[in-house]
Amino acid sequence: MNITDLSAQELASKIKSGQLSSTDAVKAFLDRAEKENPANNGFLTICNKSALIEAANIDSDISSGKSIGILAGVPIAIKDNISTKGIRTTCASKMLENYTPVFDATVVEKLRKEGAVIIGKTNLDEFAMGSTTENSYFGPSKNPLDPSRIPGGSSGGSAVVVAAKTAPAALGSDTGGSIRQPAACCGVVGLKPTYGRVSRYGLVAFASSLDQIGPITNNVTDAALLLQVIAGDDPRDSTSSPEKVPDYLNKLANGVNGLKVGLPKEYFADGLNKEVKNAVMSAASVLEKAGAELIEVSLPLTEYAVAVYYVIATAEATSNLARYDGVKYGFRSKKDNSLSELYANTRSEGFGAEVKRRIMLGNYVLSSGYYDAYYHKAQQVRTLLQQDFSKAFNECDMLICPTIPTPPFLIGEKVDDPLSMYLSDIYTISANLAGIPGLTLPFGKAGGMPVGVQLLGRSFSEEILLRAGLVIEKASI
Repeated sequence: MNITDLSAQELASKIKSGQLSSTDAVKAFLDRAEKENPANNGFLTICNKSALIEAANIDSDISSGKSIGILAGVPIAIKDNISTKGIRTTCASKMLENYTPVFDATVVEKLRKEGAVIIGKTNLDEFAMGSTTENSYFGPSKNPLDPSRIPGGSSGGSAVVVAAKTAPAALGSDTGGSIRQPAACCGVVGLKPTYGRVSRYGLVAFASSLDQIGPITNNVTDAALLLQVIAGDDPRDSTSSPEKVPDYLNKLANGVNGLKVGLPKEYFADGLNKEVKNAVMSAASVLEKAGAELIEVSLPLTEYAVAVYYVIATAEATSNLARYDGVKYGFRSKKDNSLSELYANTRSEGFGAEVKRRIMLGNYVLSSGYYDAYYHKAQQVRTLLQQDFSKAFNECDMLICPTIPTPPFLIGEKVDDPLSMYLSDIYTISANLAGIPGLTLPFGKAGGMPVGVQLLGRSFSEEILLRAGLVIEKASI
């Protein structure tokens, strides 16, 4: 038995039954991480000592007959913009290079409650701003399937460690596609839940009305398992929803018979790689053969989504990142002869180029004379985009479309062309603006790399997406 080939659910089952110790499971992934991480840079911090202590405690609880959680002994990786008590949380930035939180994010608390072992913190684009993980202060992550190509971003490190089997599952965050896009690039499963389905408490904020935490796994069942654990209301997050959390795992096998699946015509227009399109249409045919009805729908305002997103996201980023001033915590410039000099030099030295670009854009769209022309207008169009989805979901139960328009490009290929890089998120951004859930899973190949098939649903319809995802997954095995 190769332990690192096991899924999170398989590991949990074998540990609970005594077929495998948590210590052996954790050690196997730590050993693999030690071997693979220097090449792919998926982890920024590997918790060798604490993970083995946690694993030993789980084994002790099992041997003494104590009740254990559904993830007991399973190693889980955490994106490094999610707070972990006593474990460095850097946001892949010089600004927080030495920051160690004194509290766990709600999602980490929930994982620990169910016995999960935090194995390490994963690389990302600095403050989650990027689509390639090339914007990390600690260097880019590399796609395990082809090290010359990007792993996607901003949760690139989380997708890398899952694809490289240095962790069986990971958490990421998704502001404009940052879970789904890297999962698609690395050939794994990524789920962005409905806005409010999962608490954001302890997630370092990028754009507060768009950010959402979700799982990255090697299969749909593990995605359902992790969502089951981390979903739910949280009094510490005023935007979390009291909506009841379904039993995702028990409803996984219900299939798609009788469901209407929409093909949004705007997502299959010019610019979509032919092999990607063929793979998505093949996945749609799988659903049709399983009893779903395929219909064409329209999301006419799709072309405005990227522009709207980069106005709203940068405006919120400007506000959220104002706290990093060299006074309260984080990096502080040594050139501090005056308060204004301290602020300017700390932010100039502490932030990378992409973060500074977005702060400047955000200040511009919020500035006097431009607020109404840009930010206010973007919020109005956002409402219209949400109405587009509402109309589409009056005709169907879910949508199927590509996750990204092309196979992952080469590392360094678009570093000097930020607009081109921003456009790579064209199929994922709208879901964040509308607050709806999105699931990506691999199906077929383009240019020798996996194709991500994306399923989108109305708010709190993760159950339907997971059911459909399982049908597609079974057909691809």
